[in-house]
Amino acid sequence: MNSIPVKTLEISHGLDLLKLLPETNSLAWIRGGDGVIGIGEFDRFEVSSGNVGASGTSVDRFDQMRAWWHEKLAKFIVTDDLHLSGTGPIAFISASFDPAEKSVVVIPKIIIGQRNGKSWLTWIGDLPKPEVVEYPKPEAPLNLSWAGGSVEPHLWEEIVAQAVQRISTGELDKVVLARDLTAHSDLPFDARHIMLKLAQKYSATWIFNIDGLVGATPELLLRLNRGLVTSRVLAGTIQRTGDDERDLALAGSLARSSKDLEEHKYAVQSVSQSLMPFCSSTNIPESPFVLHLANVMHLATDVTGVISDSLTPADLFALVGSLHPSAAVCGTPREIAKKVISDLEGMARGRYAGPVGWIDSRGEGELGIALRCAQIDPENKKQIRLFAGCGIVAGSDPKKEFAESQAKLLPIREALESY
Repeated sequence: MNSIPVKTLEISHGLDLLKLLPETNSLAWIRGGDGVIGIGEFDRFEVSSGNVGASGTSVDRFDQMRAWWHEKLAKFIVTDDLHLSGTGPIAFISASFDPAEKSVVVIPKIIIGQRNGKSWLTWIGDLPKPEVVEYPKPEAPLNLSWAGGSVEPHLWEEIVAQAVQRISTGELDKVVLARDLTAHSDLPFDARHIMLKLAQKYSATWIFNIDGLVGATPELLLRLNRGLVTSRVLAGTIQRTGDDERDLALAGSLARSSKDLEEHKYAVQSVSQSLMPFCSSTNIPESPFVLHLANVMHLATDVTGVISDSLTPADLFALVGSLHPSAAVCGTPREIAKKVISDLEGMARGRYAGPVGWIDSRGEGELGIALRCAQIDPENKKQIRLFAGCGIVAGSDPKKEFAESQAKLLPIREALESY
C-alpha cells in the first residue's frame, strides 16, 4: 500500500475564509468567520440506497461512507502538530434527504481552517506548501429571472390541507412539507457570491457549499467534539417585520404559541430519543429559547450529551445514521411521515434537508441540516433550485404555512438579487 503524506501547519490568524475560495472545486462550512474550507478534490464517494454490499443486500449509506473514509485514512501518513478538531485530513459530507437519492463525500486536496484564535493549513500529497491567496470578487447573477416550482402555490396549499386532514384522523402527529423555486441567470451561478451575501446578513448561521448545494442553515444537526455531542433543534417559526418593538412582541407570542410549541416538542423528542442510546447522559432544557435571525424567528433548543465510554465509541456517522431524518425535517412518527411526504410533496428533495458538513480523522466534526439552501444545476450552471419547508401539525393553516415558506426562501432570493 502506497502511503500518502498529509501535513497540517499553523498559519497566521484573521483570515477571511470566503475570499480564499477559487471559482471551481471549492467547499465551505463557516460560521461567524470560523470554520473550514476545501480547495481542489483529492477523492470523492457517491452513494445511494442502490449500492449493495458483498452479500448482495443493501448497506446503510452512512456505514458505506465510514468504510470508504477509513479506507482512505489508512493510506495517509499525517503530520499534525495542532491536534484540534478539524485539523489533519477532513471529508466534506452532503447526504440526501432520501437514501434513494445521491449522497456525496469529498476529500479536498487543500484545507484551510480557523477556530478559537488559531488558523491552519492542511494539504494532501508530497507537494510544497500551497500558497494562501485571495481571489477576486465573484460575479453576481446576470439578468436573473424566476420560474415556478415543482408544485404551483395554490396546489401546495391544498397539499398542506390534505396533510392536516391526515393528522386530524390520528394517522400521524407532524409532517414537514417542502416546496421549491427555480431561477435562471445569463451567467453561471457562483456559490461564492451567494455565500458572501449570506454571511453578511446571517452571521449566526452555518454557511456551506458542497457540490453545488449552497446555503445558510440555522440548524446544527450535531457537533461531536471530545466526546460531547450537541444538537440545535429548530421548529416553530414566525416571520419578522423589521420593527424591533413589534418583533419583540411576536417573539413572545411565538414562545407561547401552542401550535409552535407542539411542533417543537416533537422535534426535540426525535433528537433526544435518537441520541440517548449513544450517550451516558443527556441534557434537554425544559423550554426552548427564541432564536432571532434577519428574516424569521425560531423556537430553539440545544440538546447535549456525553458519548458513552466503550471500545468503539460512537462517531459522527453512527450518530447521523440514528438522527436523520429528525422530526424537524420529516415528522413524527418518522416512517409514517416519510410515507406522507412521498404521497403528497410532489418533488424530489435531493440533498435539501439532508445532513451537510464535515468529519475529521478522529470521527469528530459538525453536520447541519441543509436548510435555507439552493442547488446549482450540475448540468446547467445557469439554473438554480431553491428549497423551503414547513412543519405541519393539527393546528396548521395552509395560507400561513405558504407565507412561512416564502419567508424561508428569502435568504437565498436576496443573496441572488444582491450585487
